[in-house]
Amino acid sequence: MKTAALIPARLNSTRLPLKLIQDLGGKSVIQRTYLSTLETGLFDSVWVVTDSDEIKEQIEDLGGLVFRSKKEHESGSDRIAEALEQVEADVIVNVQGDEPIQDKTTLQNLISAFEDEQVEMASLKCQLAPQDADNPNYVKVITAANQDAVYFSRAKIPYDRDGNGVQYWKHIGVYGYRREALIRFTQADKSSLEDIEKLEQLRAFDLGIKIKMVETSFQAVAIDTEADLEKVRKLYFYK
Repeated sequence: MKTAALIPARLNSTRLPLKLIQDLGGKSVIQRTYLSTLETGLFDSVWVVTDSDEIKEQIEDLGGLVFRSKKEHESGSDRIAEALEQVEADVIVNVQGDEPIQDKTTLQNLISAFEDEQVEMASLKCQLAPQDADNPNYVKVITAANQDAVYFSRAKIPYDRDGNGVQYWKHIGVYGYRREALIRFTQADKSSLEDIEKLEQLRAFDLGIKIKMVETSFQAVAIDTEADLEKVRKLYFYK
């Protein structure tokens, strides 16, 4: 089973302008993400998929592989699907470009889900504190006993009718796909639930694609704001 990590890297960002080229200890955010993914040693190839010549040059300076997007894309999944014209792999893992610290064990467990030939798509979940369950920025996931996702929502699910206490699960937006499933997923129209919740993974349900959820305790730090950037700098690069 040949595996590739694809890192979508769009230059423009809303809350923190040009966040992927901000400095983290002498290298940019996207360079750190690329290097930490490469250093796991889990993938046959690691690619950055970008709309930016500057990001392309930064990754090539590290000797890395880059696919330069030719189209505009609404999501990271769409961006990495375009790169399949150049990338050869059976399983593709979509690594978030703004998460510069990757955890080898977590990614290994995600890849291992595809040892089951029935698995077409997999993603990650971690425990969520009850006080955070009402926050719509934390996407919740419910799984069946076999760890297939039943539903994702920004709402507080499941509903604790009797008030006995519930373990809520937070969805972490790192995905693994079989090549054919990624193509099928990105070529399909948006689903009605996807449009309502603004969660692209809900499209998989309309397509009959099951999403295997893999539990992790690793909490990746995504850089969305200046405060996030400073937090990562202090934690990892300026001790």
